[in-house]
Amino acid sequence: MRTALTIAGSDSSGGAGIQADIKTMTANGVYAMSAITALTAQNTTGVTGIMEVTPQFLEEQLDDIFTDIRPDAVKIGMVSAGPLIKVIAAVLKKYEAKHVVVDPVMVATSGSRLISDDAIEVLKTSLLPLAEVLTPNIPEAEVLSGMRVRTEEDMASAAEYIGRTYHCAVLCKGGHQLNDANDLLYRDGECLWFRGRHIDNPNTHGTGCTLSSAIASNLAKGYCMEAAVERAKAYISGALSAMLDLGKGSGPMNHAFDLESEFIGTRDGDKEVWL
Repeated sequence: MRTALTIAGSDSSGGAGIQADIKTMTANGVYAMSAITALTAQNTTGVTGIMEVTPQFLEEQLDDIFTDIRPDAVKIGMVSAGPLIKVIAAVLKKYEAKHVVVDPVMVATSGSRLISDDAIEVLKTSLLPLAEVLTPNIPEAEVLSGMRVRTEEDMASAAEYIGRTYHCAVLCKGGHQLNDANDLLYRDGECLWFRGRHIDNPNTHGTGCTLSSAIASNLAKGYCMEAAVERAKAYISGALSAMLDLGKGSGPMNHAFDLESEFIGTRDGDKEVWL
């Protein structure tokens, strides 16, 4: 069984972060492991608190993982402090980690800021150059490129700039009122559009975490970058199409929409109900 590691923050509401990553990796057929960078107090309406782990403890988590069950791919999500980013970069170099997917999480779906300005600079200099692929959304692509992104041409220009700067592939994600579900992959000097279908579902909490984790899962299983992205987009479309509706804000997706098992059923009194 192939393995994948997520390095990210915990989401107490279960829709994003470590929880979404583990659900996604499991649903995509790899063994999921995690190193937690921070605990967050949050729900579908926003983030109310963040408590970071110490750099020493994060390093201990990562060392224990790499020296026992080596990950075939690594997904990195929310890391809110420079010292933590430096630890991750050092460990990835130490163990020569492969298939590193970085989702440069800076702002939550709810609009809450999740990373400090100084940490963004450390991210740029120490971690992004180690990535095989970056998965920024429009606001994150603007931060990383220093460009305004308003059109498809802007997306292509920003993705190319980021890719050339950090020597990696870049999946610039649509949305934020631009191109909706259409994403642009820049790789080796070429651009490839992935045209997604619009799904009228306001519950999009954790979509970025889910997409990047699905890409990492498919890279771990040996798929090429293009196929990994295509399969990941198909998975997230299925999770959104399941129309799970939980919470008072932007709710989570159903990561388990494709699971079929005798253990999935629930009981309602004497009546058997299948999800």
